[in-house]
Amino acid sequence: MRSHLLRAAASPTQTNASLPNDARAAYQAGVDAFGARRLEAARDLFLRAVQINPRFGEALSNLGGTLYELGRYDEALEAFQRAVSVNPRLHPTLLNLANLLSDGGRAREAVRCFRRAIALAPDPVQHSDLVLKMNYAPDTSARALLKEARCWDRAYAAPLARLIAPHQNDRSPERRLRIGYVSPSFADCVESFFLTPVLEHHDHNQFEIFCYSNVARPDDVTARLRRSADGWRDITAMTDAEAAARIREDRVDLLVDLTMHAGRNRLLLFARKPAPVQVCWLAYPGTSGLSTIDYRLSDPHLDPLGSDTSVYSERTIHLPESFWCYDPLTSEPQVGPPPARSNGHVTFGCLNNFAKVNEDVLALWARVLRAVPSSKLLLQVPEGWRPWALAKLKSYGDVESGRVEFVSRGPRDQYFRTFGSIDVCLDPFPWCGGATSLDSLWCGVPFVTLVGRTAVGRGGLSIAMNLGLPQLVARTHDEYVAIAAALAGDIDRLSELRAGLRARLEASPLMNAPKFAHNLEAAYRDVWRRWCEGRR
Repeated sequence: MRSHLLRAAASPTQTNASLPNDARAAYQAGVDAFGARRLEAARDLFLRAVQINPRFGEALSNLGGTLYELGRYDEALEAFQRAVSVNPRLHPTLLNLANLLSDGGRAREAVRCFRRAIALAPDPVQHSDLVLKMNYAPDTSARALLKEARCWDRAYAAPLARLIAPHQNDRSPERRLRIGYVSPSFADCVESFFLTPVLEHHDHNQFEIFCYSNVARPDDVTARLRRSADGWRDITAMTDAEAAARIREDRVDLLVDLTMHAGRNRLLLFARKPAPVQVCWLAYPGTSGLSTIDYRLSDPHLDPLGSDTSVYSERTIHLPESFWCYDPLTSEPQVGPPPARSNGHVTFGCLNNFAKVNEDVLALWARVLRAVPSSKLLLQVPEGWRPWALAKLKSYGDVESGRVEFVSRGPRDQYFRTFGSIDVCLDPFPWCGGATSLDSLWCGVPFVTLVGRTAVGRGGLSIAMNLGLPQLVARTHDEYVAIAAALAGDIDRLSELRAGLRARLEASPLMNAPKFAHNLEAAYRDVWRRWCEGRR
């Protein structure tokens, strides 16, 4: 979560408790203590300010920020809510509250807070946060996502259209093309498990690859990816205008955005249309909303052929099999037998980002636990949100605390080992797993997924169908519970499935990097021909 601490207004510092401005003095001292990372002292000082003046909105806000830093999320949430009730125009506080609600799986409330913050102070970064976080909210439709993304485009991108100059690229349809990728993810992060196999299998005789890196902290993965590029440009310190000018200088023919509305995006670079053809892909299957991005990549499962693609601002290009190509970049860990063999009970689990685990998800998982009475549930949840998650599970299904185990997010090797404690993974919704689901399969753990109303909710469907495992896919909540219970009820079948999952994954389109790169390049070539012919 971003931390927006409110600073004290300039005023004399006084400490005499009888003076009327003692609350302000305590507040200022709290700001100083927070800046020195003396968090316990800062909390006490902000509390003192609030005790003296219960309607001191700024002190309540900073109390919330301090409690968040201390990992006391429920108390932080209460402080932020009190702050905005006292002063509804505390813009940084609304942002803190929105991000905290989102991190805690409370997407509906988070979306409302983001809207209030943006209404007070329109900003492209915060508005992108809203567009992104709407994907987590169970009630959001594809049409609503398009509407908000188009609103972002009108507010921040469309005014830059006057800066777009004609493109002088050679219109030869079959020549070697210059492909540019723009991303903050050329580093050790989730996207690297999809970028590495693609960049390392491009046909450099037909395509010249340029990477425009917005990486804050380059690492060994950055170096590896750089070796796969014909041209590497660090645009971290460049403005969007400068980066767009550099892309034009490089005569890039087709520019690919790999981030969309996720963090550290460079959508305002794409608003300047530095390349004649612009495409979005990989960050998540959705829409950018930008009129300057011509195409989006998808597959036949994320967007079934014949479905309504007018919910995207871009024209949809279906890759023939999969949206993703995965490489875990490791041969570890070895796949073992289901832990139920030794535990005597089935363990369900979810290691997805907790922001995806909303109240509707917990309600359905409580049903799964009721359907399999001896089962347990293992969840990756930040410590500050565990009491809330446990309380929800208890309220939905009278789930005993002994049936729920929490783990913290750790290094990748530890994360992989945790899958060894899980028999069956439960996919969240409406934004289901992508990389986490593929990691689960790599470790030999099947998942149960629910088909959603939006493209991000059909990732599990896409993965399962590419594996030839439609039996893992539910269309309703009842089917979800039934599939989970059936897997739990037949350990021999589960053992057989688990033993063959990694080999099945390796043999599937999901890990066929040469074929995937060829399909991707064919899509690039097709849209390039369209541009050469004057067609969109």
